Amino acid sequence: MSLRGMLADTRPLQNPHFRRLWLANIITVVGAQLTVVAVPAQIYSETGSSAYVGLTGVFGLVPLVVFGLWGGALADHFDRRTILVITTSGLIATAALFWLQAALDLGNVWVLLSLFAVQQAFFAVNQPTRSAVLPRLLDVDVLPAANSLNMTVVQAGAIGGPLVAGVLIPFTGYAWLYLADAVCLFATLFAVVRLPRLPVEGVTGTPGLRSVAEGIAYLRRHPVLMMSFVVDIIAMVFGMPRALFPEIAHESFLGPEEGGLAFALLFAGIPAGAVLGGIFSGWVSRVTAQGRAVIWCIVVWGVAMAGFGLAVLGADLTSGSARPWLLLAVLMLVVGGAADMASAAFRSAMLQSAAADEVRGRLQGIFIVVVAGGPRIADVTHGATAVAVGTAAAATGGGVLVVVLTVAAALLVPSFVRYRVASRARLDG
Repeated sequence: MSLRGMLADTRPLQNPHFRRLWLANIITVVGAQLTVVAVPAQIYSETGSSAYVGLTGVFGLVPLVVFGLWGGALADHFDRRTILVITTSGLIATAALFWLQAALDLGNVWVLLSLFAVQQAFFAVNQPTRSAVLPRLLDVDVLPAANSLNMTVVQAGAIGGPLVAGVLIPFTGYAWLYLADAVCLFATLFAVVRLPRLPVEGVTGTPGLRSVAEGIAYLRRHPVLMMSFVVDIIAMVFGMPRALFPEIAHESFLGPEEGGLAFALLFAGIPAGAVLGGIFSGWVSRVTAQGRAVIWCIVVWGVAMAGFGLAVLGADLTSGSARPWLLLAVLMLVVGGAADMASAAFRSAMLQSAAADEVRGRLQGIFIVVVAGGPRIADVTHGATAVAVGTAAAATGGGVLVVVLTVAAALLVPSFVRYRVASRARLDG
């Protein structure tokens, strides 16, 4: 395979609607990451309490779950362009209110947390709708490439945004970061306004609890789609060791308690791997056996996380020579991040192509809930396990469990492993 063939497949960018959305996302993700950093930083600055900072998890996850499920139902009922216009405008409004409270120096943590919850509610409706739109714009054979391009931008922002915000906060304060987020979002608003009308194909029903239940029932009737969620839950719940990074950085890799280089490298490892995986994702569009590809990607993720745990164990057993083990640990995280990016690209494409249009929004809503909830459950399970058996054993054991449970799931549902993408024509705008 030539180098050009290994690089990201850019064919989706030939579609003008997708190209505008993708270019706008590059701009928007920068502003979004500024707010991601500014909110907890401002809360800690005003309260001096990590407990208040921790409340962002509750204020963020609850609306993400509720409105993720309901937002999917909305996306299967109303014109999806209209929903994107409304939710993007809502994100702009909340960013502007973040700016206003900082500019006025209100100093009220509950205002901050409430705005954060409203922002996450708009985001939870926006994202399932945006994902459900792609199969209406692109041919099915380029959906994995489109998802890879989108995730590469998001992961790159997850690396660069916090670094930029960390440098700017001492000089600009919080208000200017929120204002930058609001301004950047206008790029996405311009892109979604230019979309064609996107009414739902097929019977839509009423966007209430019954509609959400019907989406879940549809998932239960389609084992291939159900398995795409099951294997992701396995990978994230048992294989995401990020809750252990602070202790590992300090205890195993001899970093300072407040952070330091080892801490930063561990947190950057998985996103960096995802970015590299996105850059060299040209191969994903040539894979038709997407079910088998997902299984292999998650097995690689599990092996990488087990390797990460063994690197931590090596550092623990050879105290005083932590640097080589740190490099190995970060390498394992990078490999895992690349595998996770490919897995997510295939799973997203399967949901977008195999599901009927009238349920795509609801399935994407469930996808958002799983993606957001899995790592948070992992934080709890890994933290509790590490108290009992240590960080190295927790990380290693989690990786091994991912491999074992993924293979078991593949054996129980062979139709998932056999799943191959079938080409279907789509509106190209």
